[in-house]
Amino acid sequence: MLTLTTTDAGSLAMTFLMADLEIPEEDQDFFSVLSTRETGSEWYAVEIGVEGLPDKWVLQVFDIGQCDPCYTFVSPMPAGEDADLQEFPDPIARAVAVERAGNTL
Repeated sequence: MLTLTTTDAGSLAMTFLMADLEIPEEDQDFFSVLSTRETGSEWYAVEIGVEGLPDKWVLQVFDIGQCDPCYTFVSPMPAGEDADLQEFPDPIARAVAVERAGNTL
C-alpha cells in the first residue's frame, strides 16, 4: 500500500484535474489546492480552486494514488453567470463556464 501525505494527495488531484479539464501548462498557475483532508484510512478529499473565483472542484484521492474520476464541482454562481470569467485565459473560462452550466444550485 502507498503511504500518501496530504501534500501528495493535493499534487495528484491537481495533476488529474488539469489533465481532465485540458488546462494548458501555462494556465495551470491560476489553480491552487484550497484544502486537503484525510477522510479516513483509505482516501483524501482535495479542494481545488481558481484564484479570484468562488468555484471549486472536490476530488477524492485514494491511498493507492488514484483519483476518483467522478469529482464534484461546487459554485455559488448560477448557471450562465460568467461575466467574472472574462479576465481569465480561454481554457480556464471555458472549463468554469461548462461546470457552471451544469450547476443545479
